[in-house]
Amino acid sequence: MEWQRFHSILRMLNWLVLLCFSLASYFSMGPFWTTGVLLGGLIAIANFTVLQRTVRRAFSPEGIHQGARFSIVGKYYLRILALGLILYVLIARGWIDPIGLVVGLSTVVLSIVGLGIGLALGIRTKEAI
Repeated sequence: MEWQRFHSILRMLNWLVLLCFSLASYFSMGPFWTTGVLLGGLIAIANFTVLQRTVRRAFSPEGIHQGARFSIVGKYYLRILALGLILYVLIARGWIDPIGLVVGLSTVVLSIVGLGIGLALGIRTKEAI
């Protein structure tokens, strides 16, 4: 499967999972919880997008760029530091529900697992035919 198609499916699944979580929390929980889910999902999707962009720039079709290892590792630690600061401020100030935040942060993980299961079932059904 080519990366562009894979990435577009994964991006669509990210937003679909976030939408489902947000709607479920809106109708079953309060706005405090829903804000946590929304912000957690947005943070996770943004973090995943920045990671994907960093890796694609470091490993371009022309080959591995000089200093790619430092670039990836350095940006990884900067991103984790920024993510930690954002999460600390959101939780310490009491602006969101921490459990809702965790649910929102799991959107990318659930999208990747769902895509993997879908691909595995697709391969298995092709073998059965």
